[in-house]
Amino acid sequence: MMVKKKHKLVRYDKYGYFFVAPFILAFLIFQLYPIIYTFQLSFTDLAGWETEFNYVGFKNYQAILGNELFLKAFRNTWIIWIVNFIPQIGIALLLAKWFTDARVKLKGVGFFKIAFYMPNIITAASVAVLFSTLFGYPSGPINQLLMYFGVLEEPFEFFRSVGATRGIVAFIQFWMWYGSTFIILTAGILGINPSLYEAAVVDGATSGQMFRKITLPLLKPITLYVLVTSLIGGMQMFDIPFLLTKQGNPDYSIETMTMFIYRQAFAGGRNYYFAATASVLLLFIILIVSVILFRAMKSRTDETNHRRMRKAGRR
Repeated sequence: MMVKKKHKLVRYDKYGYFFVAPFILAFLIFQLYPIIYTFQLSFTDLAGWETEFNYVGFKNYQAILGNELFLKAFRNTWIIWIVNFIPQIGIALLLAKWFTDARVKLKGVGFFKIAFYMPNIITAASVAVLFSTLFGYPSGPINQLLMYFGVLEEPFEFFRSVGATRGIVAFIQFWMWYGSTFIILTAGILGINPSLYEAAVVDGATSGQMFRKITLPLLKPITLYVLVTSLIGGMQMFDIPFLLTKQGNPDYSIETMTMFIYRQAFAGGRNYYFAATASVLLLFIILIVSVILFRAMKSRTDETNHRRMRKAGRR
């Protein structure tokens, strides 16, 4: 008589909890708790070296929305981000199209990808020192070149000009991040089904037509990802403006919202309640704009799909 052995079913899915447990614990301790505590502080009057506080309701929010320095930091952040993001996404798209176009057949693509991405891995401190030296007054290399070619008659103090300082910070942000955007967009283009391009070639479509009619529409999810992540990074811009001028000079023209938060929390009167309020407002600004972008892109995609279905129905 044969004895049937019962094979016990081993469930391995439970071991997944052990792998995610460290992340969950780290998130709860180092992220979720500080977020909740920041929300709490925004409704208090905690400042200086005090450990006790009183709740003041929405008084801090009313005060900060009327604070000229915060409003200036808000405008500066948006100006610097927009000025650097528009050329960043534009040049990254052109490079991605160029490097993925089968008709161009560029050589050394890997080298150029590394070269474009290289500024992204250089530390912010090194970049700040580099550009501070390049645009230094009066004997910086940029001043020397401009005077040599007759553009300037005497040295120009770049970091005392509002427009020049903002332009330098925006250019640094563009220079550091366009390579990363280019790599992401290239990966998105390479993920598009090649048969679509083959069919377009058979139909006699040009390279530009394929880019406009195939690449750009199908690249919308990746473009949205780049836009939202760049927005989040741009709103949290801190290291380059801070290291370049430290005080956001001239006339606080490059002081961003995160620099304002830092100054309120760790300098002067240590106004933790004001810093917490600004942090909460920054969070809500990012959330609101991100939701608007998601809905705008989704509505455009739905409209495009609806038009295609109507055209297909007519045929």
